[in-house]
Amino acid sequence: MHWVANFGFGSVCRVLCSVAHYHIMDEQNAMKSLVVPGDLDALATIRRYVQAAAEQASLEKQQAYRLGLAVDELATNIVTYGYADSDAAGTIEVQATIDAHTLKITLEDTAHPFDPTQQDTPADLDMPLDERSIGGLGIFLALNGIDDFTYERVDNRNRNTLVVYRLASEVSP
Repeated sequence: MHWVANFGFGSVCRVLCSVAHYHIMDEQNAMKSLVVPGDLDALATIRRYVQAAAEQASLEKQQAYRLGLAVDELATNIVTYGYADSDAAGTIEVQATIDAHTLKITLEDTAHPFDPTQQDTPADLDMPLDERSIGGLGIFLALNGIDDFTYERVDNRNRNTLVVYRLASEVSP
């Protein structure tokens, strides 16, 4: 089961579920998945979903912030480079799974294959900002701000899985 967000007239978001409903977990401790159009208007809805997952997992503020930035960077790249630049339409499915030790956020899309782990680390990280080449820093920061990341191409879909380890003090007995 998943929630669907529709974006229509005047870019007004009509979400068929409220943020409170994001807290509903299934038998595998997964939040109901969220499916949104692959456009920039959907990014705020994805952010709210990830924030709700971070709250449900009792992440510390810094962990939640870094996870939010990483998801936002990847989702923005999916929309901008995966769909908009190729004149393709599609969706992004977001799934949060919480267990005793981790919060996993999975983003799936039908855009052209793109593996963020195959991107080179920017070579000019120690240079002043105005002397750096453009591109690559967002993915670098996103992947370095979380605890684990995997990419797979499954059934013509990109699957990006971001993992944050829950601190021992946050995990309920």
